[in-house]
Amino acid sequence: MLESNARELAGELVGRRESINRELSRNGVRFGIYSKGHYEDRLFPYDPIPRIIESAEYDNLERGLKQRVKALNACLRDIYSDKRIIKDGVIPEEYVYTSVGYYPQVNGVTPPGGVFAHIAGEDLVQGEDGQWWVLEDNLRIPSGASYPLFVRDIERRIYPTLFRDVHIRDNRAYPRLLRKSMDFVSTEGIAVLLTPGSQNSAFFEHAYLAEKTGATLAFPEDLEVVQNRVYFVDYAGKRQRVGVIYRRLADEYLDPFSFNPDSVIGVPGLLAAYSAGNVAIMNAPGNGVVDDKAMYYFVPDMIRYYLHEEPILQNAPTYMPMFEKDRKIVLDRLGELVIKDVAEAGGYGVVFGSSLNAKERDDMVDRIREDPRRFIAQEVIQFKDIDIVNPKTGERMPRKADLRAFVISGQHTHVWYSGLTRYSSFKGEMIVNSSQGGGFKDTWILSPEHSEELDEKTQRDAVNLVGNYSKHAATLVTAAKADNLYWLGRYTERVFTTIGQFFPFYDLVMDTQVDAFKPFAKALDLSEEFDDFDSFIHSFLYDPDNANSVRSAMQAAFNNAVVLRPELGSNLVQYIEMSVNTIAGAAHGGLKSENIYRQRDITDYMLALWGGVEDSALAPVLKAFLFIGKYLERVDLYTRFRLPETDLQAPLSKLATYGSMLNGMPLPQCFASGARQLLKQLPERGYEQLSQRITEFLNGFEGRVLDIDSGKPRVMNSMNMDFRLE
Repeated sequence: MLESNARELAGELVGRRESINRELSRNGVRFGIYSKGHYEDRLFPYDPIPRIIESAEYDNLERGLKQRVKALNACLRDIYSDKRIIKDGVIPEEYVYTSVGYYPQVNGVTPPGGVFAHIAGEDLVQGEDGQWWVLEDNLRIPSGASYPLFVRDIERRIYPTLFRDVHIRDNRAYPRLLRKSMDFVSTEGIAVLLTPGSQNSAFFEHAYLAEKTGATLAFPEDLEVVQNRVYFVDYAGKRQRVGVIYRRLADEYLDPFSFNPDSVIGVPGLLAAYSAGNVAIMNAPGNGVVDDKAMYYFVPDMIRYYLHEEPILQNAPTYMPMFEKDRKIVLDRLGELVIKDVAEAGGYGVVFGSSLNAKERDDMVDRIREDPRRFIAQEVIQFKDIDIVNPKTGERMPRKADLRAFVISGQHTHVWYSGLTRYSSFKGEMIVNSSQGGGFKDTWILSPEHSEELDEKTQRDAVNLVGNYSKHAATLVTAAKADNLYWLGRYTERVFTTIGQFFPFYDLVMDTQVDAFKPFAKALDLSEEFDDFDSFIHSFLYDPDNANSVRSAMQAAFNNAVVLRPELGSNLVQYIEMSVNTIAGAAHGGLKSENIYRQRDITDYMLALWGGVEDSALAPVLKAFLFIGKYLERVDLYTRFRLPETDLQAPLSKLATYGSMLNGMPLPQCFASGARQLLKQLPERGYEQLSQRITEFLNGFEGRVLDIDSGKPRVMNSMNMDFRLE
């Protein structure tokens, strides 16, 4: 009864899919994919029809998932210590020692709290007969929890009464569970979420989970190891001890001293600090040894061996070509099975035997015979089809889908009451991975039929997910993030003021003064030689290849803002997202007057962003960094446009006010460089008398201007014009 009611009411979301997708777009819910060597950051396709799982059915899944992850954790502890499971002949030693995920560097290392797999992503499929099968265990850096977490929040806001009428288990506890696991294993110090960078395919998730858990989002260059302890280094060079690292980069890149020496995104010495018990790493290095596709074959035996229980959840029927008996089955039935390369991930290296022609089948036979350890073969499970909505026609159509369930381990093991349901792009396609172009939908776990949805405590926890963590994390700012804040201030101001100054010139041109745009172009160091005014408009507003265009400035603001999501919060970052989308949409609309007029929406977004920052609980030093950049840019632009000195008094006063908010703290080098560059230009523009105000601003930091190591990579630099960093 509950399920049928839920399905009926869930259909109401279909009519709201445009609103939900608009919210996903304005909040930058993205997933990056690499295709032919090119990285593309795109919105993650969302389908509004949720997957609905009955309460009793999920209770069984929950028991099976807890059992499975407990056994996997026990196996990791054993493999990197006594190796009893190998000595007792349950798992042949060659499967352990030849696994690409096995790292002898962590032999004998017991992680803080004794937990290896803190976050497990368990991939399941439901057969047409309703039976659930486990396809993979992901214990290294499983991604995807942020997407159903985020979209459920949007669904609640778009259709709030739906969740009053449908009793669904609340999914808002994920950040709290993750933070509890962090705190349980932490040694001494702050919690850090370590990301390899903003072009990682799951960077949205990295920043969003840092925001929600209150962990500090850190790049590898923000961390250093001193005497086997890990420290987060802020922009002034002060060190903050790190107690736990939720890492989102692969083992081989984690520490160039211990793993891949060519890694430029690792933290040198990190493994030594971890081995000494001075920092926890989530998930533990070396976990890949048991989520190897070949080791998957032995998970049921692990459950029996460590827990003395029969597996609740079943593996897909699997064959190991390393075993002669299984190899014969695989070679005889190759056309009926799915072959998986154990070294691949993300849907790569998966071949359906039925899709191979005679030559391809012969080649696959040769490869299996030559290197049987590299492959496993599985029976093809006919996934249960799930309806999606065709985004063009609105019609419902069937697609194959899997479910990634998330299991969080700390003091206790919890299965999150949600999951990432991924569906394939094409009818009949059975590879559903996000990296293969698939989309996602929400997963609704129904509550027991005669229970209250949430008790008072759970409701309180669901609303207050972060507790007191975020305030502490928000005051930690690195040199790179100081740079980001500075350039975010400059670029947003550049967009705001140049658009504001553009329209009076545009009106004059429309009034037949065809050369009226030339003073405007000259002020911004743009070429004054265009074939016609339309060419100038296109180049100035929309050309992504022109570093001085408004579109380029908006994109640069976005590049700086996305790494600041934990500090600014998604509610403020969305104004940058909306601005990027607005100008991109206007560019596609051509040079019609209504498209040009849409630029005024962008200036409104900038005002909303600045007002939101000023009104937020953001630490004063972070506000100061952004607004110092903003008002330096305003002085620069106002003097370029030769505005009267009276118009410059307000931004100069604001500059002094925000400088005083640093309250004795040092000034990053990029700020001083921008002010000094402006000092050189003011006399040339006829504002020599204003130089004293800028000089006073700099003198307020006498002896407290930091030099940034020029050898470290910069996240962004300035737009062209005539501005250069010293």
